[in-house]
Amino acid sequence: MDKNEILKALANPARLEILNHLKDPYAHFPTQEHPLELGVCASQFERCGLSQSTVSAHLSTLHRAGLVTTRRLGQWIFYKRNEETIAEFLAAMQKEL
Repeated sequence: MDKNEILKALANPARLEILNHLKDPYAHFPTQEHPLELGVCASQFERCGLSQSTVSAHLSTLHRAGLVTTRRLGQWIFYKRNEETIAEFLAAMQKEL
């Protein structure tokens, strides 16, 4: 876990919103055609008013920081929160601050 990479990723409001939406995908992405158990398809985030390239950049940053995991099925990439890394980061921040 790279705390500095995570802090950089969390410094952007759009990435925080993406993580928040991924926390409860059934509430935020009820119309996704694929089962939400797979994760959320990147194209679903375009509904938030962001372009595909912006969404891709934000998801890449979150993935590099270890805050989301990916799963590829055919042409689609699905994203889920990495709850283990998030919990580890929160515990470290609580201990250090």
